[in-house]
Amino acid sequence: MGERCCAAVRVLVLQAAWALAGGQVRYSVPEEAKAGTVVGRLAQDLGLEAGEAEARRLRLVAQGRRASVEVSGASGALLVSSRLDREELCGKSAPCALRLEVLVERPLRVFHVQLEVTDINDNAPVFPAARKNLSLSENSPTGSRFPLEGASDADIGANAQLSYTLSPSENFRIEEENSNSRSKSLFLVLTKSLDRETIPVHRLLLTASDGGRPSLTGTMELVISVLDVNDNAPQFNQTVYNVVLPEDALQRTLVARVNATDPDMGIYGEVIYEIDTVVPASASDVFSIDENSGEITLTGELDFETFTLYDLNVKAKDKGTPPLLSHCKVLVEVLDVNDNAPEVWVTSLSVPVPEDASVGTVVALLSVSDRDSGANGRVRCWVWPASPFGLEATFAGSYSLVLREALDRERVSEYEVEVRAEDGGAPALRGRRGLRVAVSDVNDNAPAFAQAVYTVLARENNAAGAELARLWARDPDEAGNGRVSYSVWEGGVGGGWRPASSYVSVDAESGRLWALQPLDYEELQVLQFEVRAVDAGEPPLCGNATVQLFVLDENDNAPALLPPAGSAPEAGGVAGEAAAAAAGSGSVSGTLWAWAAWGAPAGQVVAKIRAVDADSGYNAWLRYELWEPRGKGPFRVGLYSGEVSTARALEEADGPRQRLLIVVRDHGEPARSATATLSVSLVEAAEAALAAAAGSSSSRSAAGAELGAGAASAATNVWLVVAICAVSSLFLLAVVLYGASRWAPRAAVLSGPGPTTLVCASEVGSWSYSQRHSRSLCVADGAGKSDLMVFSPNFPPPPPGPAAKDTQPEPSALLDTVSAPPLLSPFRSPPLFSSAYCLPPLRRCCS
Repeated sequence: MGERCCAAVRVLVLQAAWALAGGQVRYSVPEEAKAGTVVGRLAQDLGLEAGEAEARRLRLVAQGRRASVEVSGASGALLVSSRLDREELCGKSAPCALRLEVLVERPLRVFHVQLEVTDINDNAPVFPAARKNLSLSENSPTGSRFPLEGASDADIGANAQLSYTLSPSENFRIEEENSNSRSKSLFLVLTKSLDRETIPVHRLLLTASDGGRPSLTGTMELVISVLDVNDNAPQFNQTVYNVVLPEDALQRTLVARVNATDPDMGIYGEVIYEIDTVVPASASDVFSIDENSGEITLTGELDFETFTLYDLNVKAKDKGTPPLLSHCKVLVEVLDVNDNAPEVWVTSLSVPVPEDASVGTVVALLSVSDRDSGANGRVRCWVWPASPFGLEATFAGSYSLVLREALDRERVSEYEVEVRAEDGGAPALRGRRGLRVAVSDVNDNAPAFAQAVYTVLARENNAAGAELARLWARDPDEAGNGRVSYSVWEGGVGGGWRPASSYVSVDAESGRLWALQPLDYEELQVLQFEVRAVDAGEPPLCGNATVQLFVLDENDNAPALLPPAGSAPEAGGVAGEAAAAAAGSGSVSGTLWAWAAWGAPAGQVVAKIRAVDADSGYNAWLRYELWEPRGKGPFRVGLYSGEVSTARALEEADGPRQRLLIVVRDHGEPARSATATLSVSLVEAAEAALAAAAGSSSSRSAAGAELGAGAASAATNVWLVVAICAVSSLFLLAVVLYGASRWAPRAAVLSGPGPTTLVCASEVGSWSYSQRHSRSLCVADGAGKSDLMVFSPNFPPPPPGPAAKDTQPEPSALLDTVSAPPLLSPFRSPPLFSSAYCLPPLRRCCS
């Protein structure tokens, strides 16, 4: 016994070393080893240091049946914990290999250990019965063979190889025959004719010996009775019947029909069938036979996982006295059907999973098995839904649930995962196991505003502390990662000389935008700045939005009269103009002087009133009215041009002087005005010409008296050429920029801008209108000023109203491009506002 243990230990060491080299630990232990026997140094073979096995909780994972081994927590050795009986664990299967799973923690790992239980000769051969009674006819021919049920040995290999011996007899001998079946047939052979009168009963001892060392034996007593008279036994048409049945065959299914014939006559030729023995003996109630027809039917249930082969010994006997017997063997092979669904177990589960976990992170360990064999036992596993998790096979029947795609808690905060297993049977059976995987949040989302650009409209002269707008940024993270605070990120106006924080402030929690002071359109038209939203995560993330604050003009400035232009009138009708101007409220007026010749025709311009309004748009659109004298006087004033011309031919009856009171009004609500007094002297044509000449010479002397008339004309031509070239260059540049702006991608705004239009009134006043650009207006010699930036709202225009007066402009005649020459056309009220972003002001002069 000691030598066998030493040999087993040597085999164990060699197998363990070979298994480690192949990636799996394998041990071998003989059955019936005593409790406490060391199977192998498991911790050392797994590469663990001394004491690490207990620290990392090295342990076995049970999988349904008792393993009879355990892991020592102190030493990390694999020990026998209870009785190991190979026949109980594996039956006749060879080799008897137990698959064990070993877990260690920190980090969590699983190892697979294969433990082979080797057989020892601990089971002696056993016959089905201690005594076997046989009845043989005395006229049985020499050489007749009588089947015997052999002994069985629970061991395997050489320990289960049986040989039979018969006690000395001159009439009988024992014979073994290897048929094409899976079992060995045993026969009692008659070597000499029987004589019932000499020896009526033969008592023999049949001994079965196995191939173990030392050999174990079993015995059965054969009691052979010699019968008289009936000297022909029934004979089967074949000695072995091979039958194949699926394990799901129904009861009353016909298994086989055996047939035996007896040449005797009468009752000696009538055959009766019966099942003599069934191997295994526990299946004796699974089959039945009809004693008259020989039909064998199924009376119980078959199970491939329990028995794969049934050996039926069927005997046929006649009705003689004594009856003669004949035997045949029916071998029933059971075919496996797919009647066992795969089973899935969760060995370990690590939740919740952070949403920034890397691809390949192990979430769970699983074990899958199927009791069927062959294709029915081959299992295919997958995860449903297919993303973001997947399965990786770590060993036969073992899988890891790993992360295949990046997680996003804001999109899915918890996953219901189902691990499905399907075998290869037809039809396939499935098993499943549900898992719930929660996702924990990390700060991976910056606050995002609903709009990239906010357009805010505020009227000038607003109250300090007035709420201008409310901004809101969304952060889909949770808790502190999604708590947002707001602040103004410095922007400026114009050249940025004043920061945006001097005009506006934003509430840190609510995002409300407040005005810190009243706004003045004449000082500030557009204020652009950024508002920043920051979350409370670690590290904090932020988002920005651009705010464009447009100040809307109020009619808070009255028209202001400009000094006279100093140039002579076209037809020589004006003798001169007095330099006088006034600005401020509507009550302030100035006095102008002009000359007109007797007999001047109707429509001749004698003077031009020039005025400007610091406001923009309608508030700066001026109209001129002749307030005094009322009625049909000799003069009239252009409604929008301010030109004073003759209404008819002048007569002596009109007197030597006409005093005209002209009112200049804007179109604001309420309208503001200024008045100008024009005194027109009526003189002879010659005096008017002299006055015109005097005015011309005074103008030239003011420009430089030392230069001659030719030099002044040449200089004027040079500057004229330079001006034409400059205007042409600007025109080409404007065309190029317009084409680029039409084809270039536009930034996201609240609404798309409408077509660019411009009305620049050279002859009709000092009003300028634009949807997308700001313009400067120059009238006469006065300084340029910016007009009102008018924007189109993000909704359809209102339906057309009733027709306006003839003096009102119509929008259909507005210009389509900035670079086109100004056109005179009537128009209606322009749109109120738009969210389009305006370019910096350009300067354009209209004369």
